Amino acid sequence: MPKPRAIFLRRSNWPCLKALWSLQEGNVKDVQRLVAQSRPLAYTTIMTVLERLVRKGKLARRKVGRAFVYSPEASRDAMRRTAIQELLEGFFDGSGSRAAALPPRRRAPACSRSAPVEEQGRIDTVLL
Repeated sequence: MPKPRAIFLRRSNWPCLKALWSLQEGNVKDVQRLVAQSRPLAYTTIMTVLERLVRKGKLARRKVGRAFVYSPEASRDAMRRTAIQELLEGFFDGSGSRAAALPPRRRAPACSRSAPVEEQGRIDTVLL
């Protein structure tokens, strides 16, 4: 039996998920109101993101009157665990020790944009 494909979430999905975790359930307008505090998005954009999350199995949806009410299928911690497991599976063959063995990221050396001392005087005269 083939292994289910991992579903990585896009960056644009997280604000909607975070809003629903704090609301526990809400319609598009409720989510839009919370997301707008950090990044204003159109009603239709929020609706599209929520529908995609439903298709991915991350949200549940039920009809209340004429509107849909959305709720998270999993807790924030469960989603974090799943995201980390997907990352480990995809990049480190499921091995946490391989991930931990990565060398620390080096910062690029600060770029010095000053000209050599002998050229500084020439630059000053050119600029005048």
